Amino acid sequence: MSTFQAPKGTYDLIPPSSATYLAVREAIAAPLRNSGYGYIETPGFENVELFARGVGESTDIVTKEMYAFETKGGDKLALRPEGTASTLRAALEANLHKGGNLPVKLWYSGSYYRYERPQKGRYRHFSQVGAEAIGVEDPALDAELIILANHSYRSLGLSDFRILLNSLGDKECRPVYRAALQDFLRGLELDEETRRRIEINPLRVLDDKRESVQEQLIGAPMLRDYLCEACKTYHEQVRELLTAAGVAFEDDPKLVRGLDYYTRTTFEFVHDGLGSQSAVGGGGRYDGLSEMIGGPALPSVGWALGVDRTVLALEAEGITLDLPAATSVYAVPLGEEARRVLFGKVTELRLAGVATDFAYGGKGLKNAMKSANRSGARLALVAGERDLAEGLVQLKDLQSGEQTAVALDAVVDEVRRALA
Repeated sequence: MSTFQAPKGTYDLIPPSSATYLAVREAIAAPLRNSGYGYIETPGFENVELFARGVGESTDIVTKEMYAFETKGGDKLALRPEGTASTLRAALEANLHKGGNLPVKLWYSGSYYRYERPQKGRYRHFSQVGAEAIGVEDPALDAELIILANHSYRSLGLSDFRILLNSLGDKECRPVYRAALQDFLRGLELDEETRRRIEINPLRVLDDKRESVQEQLIGAPMLRDYLCEACKTYHEQVRELLTAAGVAFEDDPKLVRGLDYYTRTTFEFVHDGLGSQSAVGGGGRYDGLSEMIGGPALPSVGWALGVDRTVLALEAEGITLDLPAATSVYAVPLGEEARRVLFGKVTELRLAGVATDFAYGGKGLKNAMKSANRSGARLALVAGERDLAEGLVQLKDLQSGEQTAVALDAVVDEVRRALA
């Protein structure tokens, strides 16, 4: 065992379980690629100010959970705690919004970092796939993203998840609600830190998970009662589009999410099999974020789905994904001449698109066949001196045990036929 271990709250993805994570990422990405979203990759760290302005200085993410540091050159940077601010920054920097084809639709996949108390389903390093549609205010875009996320989860076989939906209003109606909520909250028995939050971002108090706080929130003013006509109409259109698409959702007037940039549509995917860490993904509209980070007005909407949480959801439902074997053919040479010839055949098979591995290290037949079985291969390609002298190799079906002599120059065709 190594002297070193993965840092607290992190994990290593190793085979064979890593194949499930790759399959989950692919399942989430596939509907996006099929709907006009292009792939974007941003640095693992950004200027601290990008997140302070975009995510919100009063959020737990910025005040408690962000990994911030100063470089030797004096730059103040942070490991990215979420993907939206970075993606929007990159789109603005590349002037993608000036290409004349709005919305700019982007998807990404990567690791994110938050200094949290580690527990099952909540890590300090976690993996997400995200999608952003930048530059257009249209309820159909909000609905599209929710429908695509729903499609991703359904394609994995998940069924025990729920979609929570709310509207957070806009710059016209939210200030009125904010004032009413502040008046209500100031009359409660709250600690100093929560009182400070009332003045900076009172909506975040609604998201407080402590029972002592939640009990006092009974009777708090509801945002839905303060929405202006434009926001009501917009939200109703999102709801109608989802219903028409056959996507079930639940209205949740208390849903605010943990980031300050959300406006109007906000949503969360929750799985009841995950205990307290029930959210598997979520997102919403963020019409003012571009201006917050120094860009032009670009109304946008997006989401991020947790790969780790989705894998836990699959486990909770007892779903095992049907993953292709990493190896289809395993080559076993007996002797030096066979090593040279079979290694050439391995290369040919790989170029033909057949997943093929080789018995490295000069193993004997018994050990090499054990390795072939452990690899999950369907077929073994075995050759010794006598076989080669006759221009043959032995093709063995590792499931049935059936073995067939095959001409050397027909190996690729015979393997393809056997696998088909």
